[in-house]
Amino acid sequence: MANFSKWLGAGLGWTFGGPIGAILGFVFGSFMDEFSDVDLVDFNNQPTSSAGTKSGDFEVSLLVLAAVVIKSDGKSDKRELDFVRRTFISMYGEDRANHAFKLFKGIIEKDNISTRQVCMQIRGHMPHASRLQLLHFLFGVAKADGSVTETELHKISTIAGYLYINQHDFDSIKAMFYDQVNSSYKILEIEKSATDNEVKKAYRKMVKKYHPDKLRGLGPEHVKGAEEKFRQVQKAYEHIQKERGI
Repeated sequence: MANFSKWLGAGLGWTFGGPIGAILGFVFGSFMDEFSDVDLVDFNNQPTSSAGTKSGDFEVSLLVLAAVVIKSDGKSDKRELDFVRRTFISMYGEDRANHAFKLFKGIIEKDNISTRQVCMQIRGHMPHASRLQLLHFLFGVAKADGSVTETELHKISTIAGYLYINQHDFDSIKAMFYDQVNSSYKILEIEKSATDNEVKKAYRKMVKKYHPDKLRGLGPEHVKGAEEKFRQVQKAYEHIQKERGI
């Protein structure tokens, strides 16, 4: 129990309290026997961003919101669960990902998670760039089984609203997961009727908004996680360049 207290106090920061802290309390209270000392201290000594968010805080926020999206259609699809595991392995390495996935399985078992309260807690402590990264991850979870259902899309849209992510940013990230005619323009948050100069200006704006360095305060593992979103912006711009011959 001493290690448990140390992990909560030093490793998680603001997610120790509030609704997310209550969820963690439920998981460890219900499944304590499944966690080793290594699991309980795994988040210790993670870097803290200027906004006070530690890597562990971001990690737990991902897990809680992923559970909300996965359960939104009334079932837990193995492909979606596997996506969470693979993503965490690529970001954190296999050992840390395994510890986190034990926590995730407990969160999945929690009924009646208040999406609004969880998002309000995240919104109060996490900068905009990190919240955009959360949204990108949630679309990846929903798409892992081949398609984003209307129920999942509605849940992600609700989460985006609670996180104060505006419609332009929501549509931009959503377009990264849909192969549609105007997806490249939506990713850059412009209309197809935009001039070449407007396209270039939009690209520069999105490069700044989605640059992985904005997550550097959370540690290199989160910079790596943000690189896919950044590549989608570059790919969208290159597609428009080729289409227009610019």
